[in-house]
Amino acid sequence: MQIGRSNISADAANAVRDLIAMGQLREGERVNEVHLAERLGVSRTPLREALNRLAAEGALEVQPKRGMFVRPLTLDEFDQIYAIRPLIEPEALRLAGVPDAARLRRIEAINGKLKAAQGEAAIALDDDWHRALIEACPNKVLLDIIANMIERTRRYELALMREAKNVATATGEHEQVMAALRAGDLDAACKALKQNLTTGREPIVKWLRERAPAKGQ
Repeated sequence: MQIGRSNISADAANAVRDLIAMGQLREGERVNEVHLAERLGVSRTPLREALNRLAAEGALEVQPKRGMFVRPLTLDEFDQIYAIRPLIEPEALRLAGVPDAARLRRIEAINGKLKAAQGEAAIALDDDWHRALIEACPNKVLLDIIANMIERTRRYELALMREAKNVATATGEHEQVMAALRAGDLDAACKALKQNLTTGREPIVKWLRERAPAKGQ
């Protein structure tokens, strides 16, 4: 797997997330920076930045004097972190209020691009859509918390956004949020956003249960 050069550190983080999600970097495995840098075709410095980012997200565990190790993808962790955004993101939208026409057009444009995307590209666009939706929220601490939760759920959402039907479900639910905002119905938009943030749970749970027997193989 060779990665692009546009943003080397971010691309490396995406590539490592993918390797973890697909089991090519196994749970509990120590990350060998030299071998991984060669595998991805990047130098050690941007790779180290990427690994530090993944450690902050919880995908890797830092063990003093031993290095970084791959943390397992678990149903327990997923349920704990995935339940948070539906609680706080609709409140950020409520605080942000109904967007003006220009921002609503930008949000719609992002969703239009998302319809044709899959995998990492779909996750990035979905994250962009959510960020644009709530960026006017005056509570910057709340926005920081949401940004952190977006990063922590990314490695689980790889399984969700690989399938076109799940991308279609997400964009359709985004349309419901935007329709409510166009109508000036903030309450309905917040309810639709909460629904959007819970729909992905079952496909991801199914994927986690299917991959569980592969551990140790």
